[in-house]
Amino acid sequence: MRVRFDPPEPRRVPPGEYQVWDQALALLNRDLAVTLPQLEPLQLLALPSHDADEPESVYIAMADGEWHGNCLDPNSQDSLATALASVADAAQETVMELSWQVWPLCPEHGLGMHPMEDAQERLFWWCAGERLRRGPAHVHAAVGALDAVSAPLSL
Repeated sequence: MRVRFDPPEPRRVPPGEYQVWDQALALLNRDLAVTLPQLEPLQLLALPSHDADEPESVYIAMADGEWHGNCLDPNSQDSLATALASVADAAQETVMELSWQVWPLCPEHGLGMHPMEDAQERLFWWCAGERLRRGPAHVHAAVGALDAVSAPLSL
C-alpha cells in the first residue's frame, strides 16, 4: 500500500513574528530597491517542519513567494549582526538564482559583492576587484546602505 505524502504548505510570515529577521530584511530590501528597483521587496516565508518537535524553516523569498537555497539559521536571531549575515546570504542566493543575475554588483568593477563582517560585527558588501594603488579588494558599503554611497570605501 502506498501512503500519499502531501508536503507542508509554506506561509508568508507576518511582520513582527521574527523581529530581528524583519529588521535585517528591511536593510536588505533597501539595497534591493536601489540596485534592482524592478523587483518587489523580499519577504520571510516559513515552511512547517515534518517533525512536530522541530521548528519551522524560514526562508527569504521573492514577493511572489518563490525562494531558493537554505533556510535561515534559527540561531541567527541572537543579534542583529548575526541575523543580518544570515539574511544577506539567503537573500543574495534567492535573488541571484531566481532573477538569473548577480546581485549586488560593484559599480566600480561590475563584479558580484559578498557580505563580509568586520571585527566590530558590522556587515559590509565586499568586492574582490583589484583597485589601482589601493590593494586587491575593497569594501563598497555597509549592508543596507547602498543608497548612501556614491564611491567605494577602501579597507
